[in-house]
Amino acid sequence: MGDLQCLQDFIRCLDEQSLPRILQICSGVYFQGSVYELSGSEVCLSTGDLVKVIGLNALSVFCEEIATGNSFELSAEYSGQFTLIAEDLPYNTIEEIVGLCPIGVDACGSFSFKSRNKLNVENFTVPAEEPLTLLLIEVAEDGTRQARCQLTGQNMVSAEILLPLSLKGEFYECECDRGYSLQEIMTSARLKTRRFRSTNVKTIGGPIIFSPVYEIKAIMHMRKDIVKFPSTLEVDVQDVTEQFEDLVFVTPLSIAEVASQPQESFPTMAEILEGPGGNTFFKCNWIQELYKGNHLVLHGLGHTQMVLASTPKGRKEKKYFLISQGYSGRMRRKAREFVSVYELYMASCQCPGLKVSVTRHCEAVEEEGIPALSVGEQLEVLDRTVHSPGTQSIQNLICKRTTEVDDEDDEDEEEDSEELSLPLFMAGHFMEKLTDNKKYNLKDLINKSLPLDIKVVTRDKELEPDPLVGLTSLKLEETFIETVVLIGLPNKPDRCFELPVRWLQMSLCFTSEPLPWPDNGTPKLYVETVTEVTENFYHEYHKATDKVEEPPPRPPKRKPSTASVPKKSKSKPGLPKKGSKVTEQLENLSLGKAKVRRPPAPPLPDDDDDNSMEPPPILPRKSVSISESITQPNTYVRGPIMANSARRTSDSDHDYETVEETFKNTHDSIMHY
Repeated sequence: MGDLQCLQDFIRCLDEQSLPRILQICSGVYFQGSVYELSGSEVCLSTGDLVKVIGLNALSVFCEEIATGNSFELSAEYSGQFTLIAEDLPYNTIEEIVGLCPIGVDACGSFSFKSRNKLNVENFTVPAEEPLTLLLIEVAEDGTRQARCQLTGQNMVSAEILLPLSLKGEFYECECDRGYSLQEIMTSARLKTRRFRSTNVKTIGGPIIFSPVYEIKAIMHMRKDIVKFPSTLEVDVQDVTEQFEDLVFVTPLSIAEVASQPQESFPTMAEILEGPGGNTFFKCNWIQELYKGNHLVLHGLGHTQMVLASTPKGRKEKKYFLISQGYSGRMRRKAREFVSVYELYMASCQCPGLKVSVTRHCEAVEEEGIPALSVGEQLEVLDRTVHSPGTQSIQNLICKRTTEVDDEDDEDEEEDSEELSLPLFMAGHFMEKLTDNKKYNLKDLINKSLPLDIKVVTRDKELEPDPLVGLTSLKLEETFIETVVLIGLPNKPDRCFELPVRWLQMSLCFTSEPLPWPDNGTPKLYVETVTEVTENFYHEYHKATDKVEEPPPRPPKRKPSTASVPKKSKSKPGLPKKGSKVTEQLENLSLGKAKVRRPPAPPLPDDDDDNSMEPPPILPRKSVSISESITQPNTYVRGPIMANSARRTSDSDHDYETVEETFKNTHDSIMHY
C-alpha cells in the first residue's frame, strides 16, 4: 500500500508506463456530497471510493519561480527549451546517482556525474572530480548490474569503464547543456520533479519547477462509464493497486479495441456505454439501435471486401451505398454515358477496346482540330497521341470511326471505317456499346475493372427489403477492404449487420449475460450486405484515400483575328457625330438666344378675297334606311327601351348639327383673321 499524498503530487510523480493504477479516495474537500460538475461530466468522489486510472491527457503546466514565488501557466504545446539544474546533494552509490538519469527520453550520453574522491576499479583509476558520462546500464554474466560510462582524459582521449551499481562513494551530478522540451519533461516521471532553467533568459530567468495539470481518465468501481476529472482536485489518495489487483472493473472498449480482441472472445454479449453521437456517415436502420444502455450480440469480426456505389444525378436525391461482397442479388450491366473525349480516355484506360456510339451531332472547328461527328457513328478507342502545333501541346485520342453505308444494288450493308483524332478537351455525347445481356453477381463484376454502371434485376432474398431493387441505375465506383464487427440484436440474433470500425466512435463493455439462443448451437445468420451512407461519408472516404483526380485538359487559346475586331470611335458614346443631320438641326435651334429677328406677320386679306377663302364643302351625311338594317324593329309594340333609343337618336342628330355649325363659324373667323 502506497503513502497518503495529494492527488496532484501523485499524478505528477506517476510514470504513465505503469498505468493502470488503482487509487483509494482517503479524504478531501467536498461540496454537497462531493459532486464536481466538470465540462458536463458528473464525477462523485467519496471517502473509500476506488478509482482505476487508465489514462492521462496533459492540459497545461503551472510554472513557479523558486526565487520569487511567482507562478504562471504554459500551454502543453509550448515549444521552448529548458535545461536541467544539477542537484547539490551527494549520493552514496552509483545506483543512486544513476537513478537521476531521466527515463522516457533519450538522455543517455548527456547525463554526467563526478566523484569527490578518486575511484579504483580493477586496474583502472578514475581521478577525483573527473566527469563520467553515462552510456547505458548492462547486466554482467553473474547477474550484477553495471553502468558503462565514458571518461574523457587529456588531449580529448576517451575511454570506457564499467562501474558496478553497488560501488560506494560520494557522487555529485554535473551540469548539462542539453535542452528538454515541455513535452519531454511531462512524459518522464524523473524529469517532472526536477528543477529547470529556461534557455530564453529574457522571458524566464531563475530556476523553476513544473506542476502539470492533467485530465485523468478513470473507471470507478460499480460504474460503467469512463469518468474524466482534472488532477487539481483537492483530494488525498493512496495507491492500492497491489491489494486490489484482482478486483474486476468494468473495462470500456472502443469499437477499434473490440476488433482487436481474439476470435475466442466471440460470440458474446455487450452493452453500449457511449453511442456514436452526432453520426453523419450512416442512414441505415441499425444506426438507431446504437444508443447508450442498449445490449448487443457480438457474433465475431473479420475483414470484408466492400464496393462503394452511387446513383446517378437526377431529379431524385443522389444516394450512396456500401455493398458487401456477400450480396447475392443479380444485376445487368448498363451502357455508360460520356460527355467529353477526356471521359472516354479515362474509361479506356481501365477498359481497353472501348466502343461507343455518337448520340449528338458535333460541328467541326478547324482552328482547334475538332472533327465533325454525326449521330449513329461508331467509335472504337485505339490509342492516345500528343500533337504539338507551334508552342502548344495537345493530347488527342485516336479512334476508329465506323459508319454504315447502304448499297442500293445489294441488300447487304457495307461499313466504312477510318481513323479519327479527337482532342481530349473536346465535348461530345457518347453512349457505350455493350454486346451482352448477361446477368452477373457482384463477385463477377468486382473482378472486372471499375467503375461500371449496373441495374439490379433480381433482389437478394436474404434482405427485407433490398434497397437496390427499383433503382434505375447504380454506379459501382471502387472496392476496398474494411474491418467490420458482426453485430446483432438480442430480440433478433439471427439478423445481423456489419459495423465498419473506421467510421464509428463508440464504447462498449462485455457483459456476462447469456447468449439469446439455445446451448445446442448458434443459429444461421442473415447479414445485411447493403448499408446506405451519406454524402458526407462519400467525400470523407475520398479524403482518407488521398485520391486526387487530374482535371481535364483545357482547350488551346484562340488568336483573335484583326478583321473581326471593330475600330474604336474617338467620339463619346451617346453623342451624334459631327456633320450629321441631327447635329445641324441642333445647331439651328435658338434655345432662348435670338440670332435673327422674327419676320413680321403676313398682311390681312382684303374683303374682296373673302370669297376665295371659303371653307371646303361639307359632304351630306349618309342616310341609312330601315330596310338596309340587318335587324327589323318590332312595329307592333313600342316599348320604353325603343322609345328611349329613338329619343337618344334624335338628340344625337341635334347635337351633331350644333357642332357642325360651331365648327363652320370658327373656321370663318380664323380665315378672316
